[in-house]
Amino acid sequence: MTSRRILDAALAGCTIVVAADRRAGDLASALERRGAQVYRAPAMSIYPNVDDEKLLGRTRELIADPPDIVIVTTGVGFRAWMDAAHENDLAEELSDALRTTEFVARGPKAHGAIQQAGFVADWVAESETSAEVLEYLRATTLQGKRVAVQHHGAGSDGLDEALSSAGASVVSLIVYRWGPPLEPHLVERSVAQAATGEIDAVLFTSAPGAAAWIQTAERAGALEVLRRRAGLGRLLFAAVGPITALPLREARLATTVAERGRMGSLARCVIKYFGVDGSVPSLLTKEGEMSMRSGGVVMAGEFTPLSRAGVSLLGALFDAAGGVLSREEIAQHLPGRGQNAHAVEMAVARVREALGSRDVVSTVVKRGYRLAVDSAV
Repeated sequence: MTSRRILDAALAGCTIVVAADRRAGDLASALERRGAQVYRAPAMSIYPNVDDEKLLGRTRELIADPPDIVIVTTGVGFRAWMDAAHENDLAEELSDALRTTEFVARGPKAHGAIQQAGFVADWVAESETSAEVLEYLRATTLQGKRVAVQHHGAGSDGLDEALSSAGASVVSLIVYRWGPPLEPHLVERSVAQAATGEIDAVLFTSAPGAAAWIQTAERAGALEVLRRRAGLGRLLFAAVGPITALPLREARLATTVAERGRMGSLARCVIKYFGVDGSVPSLLTKEGEMSMRSGGVVMAGEFTPLSRAGVSLLGALFDAAGGVLSREEIAQHLPGRGQNAHAVEMAVARVREALGSRDVVSTVVKRGYRLAVDSAV
């Protein structure tokens, strides 16, 4: 938990996982300022090659024989390349060598990194794909051109080979590599909590990270319940862009994509989802509009914290949308084993006390309990 000043309570009661290694701190801060509890569970790690002699050797090659074109595939990778050049006293020479080079960016983050380094992007791919970059370059003459390609951590993805087959001389620059998570137990815990309703959203900033998180979910046998929770809108999967979203959608997980492909946009789409007039599921009850959070319930715009048992009880009734659940059915949702009718009655009593009303959770004689729902919103 953080002591940062809360700007508004749009995310009050939300627990959010950032399954990313890069720039996760900025994203977490933006969400915490709206009331969320955030923890990081990077599904993959980035290993920079700042001291990699191959990278430095190829940088010197480009200084001696400048490229006609530089393709920048990721902002973080291009910045790391520039940092490596600075740390090895090559920055000024590299900048001079690239003065007349054409810069091609594979998306807005790569574009931003090019500008930050003091260069100008001549063309930016709207789809953020290597395929669009290749289509653009094939419309020009590549025969005899010297092309430097800064790759993302997953490697070439066929771009080098396609450029070479078109007659270009390719210099490949791998600035960082993806590796396994440093704390795999955090990833496993995030999957388990997402499946049991203890997490409201999982955020992704890279396709390899999304794919690795899904693999962890598959090993845990949790994919089906994750699909169900995401399909109901009770669990938000959000991706920074369409490429990042691809593994999630291939796994048939309902996914929200940030509009502008940036961290700020990703934070805004999460805040909007859970905020007033957002997409989070809600029901109209006798006490006002109601929506669930992993830490409690929002009723008529006010957040009320609940115990884990209270959230499980109310969440089960919420998903039933006014349908009656027996005590036995509700007991299956309560945390712990061996829950019985008495435990359910105690949970109901505590929820009613927390909400200050007996009208939201109605007793149906000889049958169980239901939410006093007027209609779905």
